[in-house]
Amino acid sequence: MNATESEYDYYSCYQDPDSVLSDGSVVLPVLLYLLFGLGLLGNATVLWVLIRYMKLRSMTDVCLLNLALSDLILVLSLPLWAFNSHNQLGSDGPVPCKLMTGVYQLGLYSGTLFVTLMSMDRYLAIVHAVAAMRARTLRYGTAASIAIWVVSVILTIPQVVFAEMVEEDSQMKCQQKYPDDTARLWKLLRNFSENTVGLFVCLPIMAFCYVKILVVLHRSRNSKKDRAMKLIFTIVCVFVVCWVPYNVIIFLQTLQMFELLNNCETTNSIDSALGVAETIALAHCCANPVIYAFVGEKFRRSLGKVLSRYPCWKHLCRGDARDTEKETSNTPVKSDY
Repeated sequence: MNATESEYDYYSCYQDPDSVLSDGSVVLPVLLYLLFGLGLLGNATVLWVLIRYMKLRSMTDVCLLNLALSDLILVLSLPLWAFNSHNQLGSDGPVPCKLMTGVYQLGLYSGTLFVTLMSMDRYLAIVHAVAAMRARTLRYGTAASIAIWVVSVILTIPQVVFAEMVEEDSQMKCQQKYPDDTARLWKLLRNFSENTVGLFVCLPIMAFCYVKILVVLHRSRNSKKDRAMKLIFTIVCVFVVCWVPYNVIIFLQTLQMFELLNNCETTNSIDSALGVAETIALAHCCANPVIYAFVGEKFRRSLGKVLSRYPCWKHLCRGDARDTEKETSNTPVKSDY
């Protein structure tokens, strides 16, 4: 987790120990535990409904399942990072450090890639609804998901290999400990891979897909198109707010390696901003269940059936079911969402 590292302090700049999200502060573990609770509840609910009450029939279902699984993996690493921020992880071997680094990095890469795959699936479902019917099948969805997991594992392996408990200021911290002769190269590769996935590949693809979707929705006579367009703006805005600041700071850290930002004030500002940006980025795994699952007609119907078994939810579920039927009947372009 980059927020715990000090490897970019090339100029021995003074670091403010009272930073809000610095190691040892009370705020950081509280935020991590809060994100853990919200993310665990939301993504576990999505997985529970998908596996037990919904039949996986299309690419959309497979993408939603894997996105929830990816976010859940990332969420499960947060308590370990909370322990590490207060030096509670211990120094009894590298296994806990490598485990939490691997889980975190795997969830980081796969989550961003699955959000992009969801965007492409929506693009095909709305912009090329007829032509893409053969491509949006369970088989292709499974193949694409396997490819994403393989890529994510490949990108994660170097970080796991070099993850070690390192002594820093008389405390043991989980960080990447690269070989001295190739340390700069590995740091560049790590930053480049994160920026490539999050900023240079996924963001442009999402922007292209949703611009095309907005054009189609704007031309349609669907009475519910305003709601759909607001949802799309929400998806894009949440992704940009959560991930762009983090990737920009990673890019600035890369510039530091080339001595383009070589003053203590800039270094301290970047290091302080990284903790905030990374926490905001982690919040995306809590927002995904709401954006991609709970607002979808198909998922809400299945969740409504589950909740209707409980007396306190019966009346609410019936009302939601009637609204869903009206929305479906008034929607000319039907999809799995």
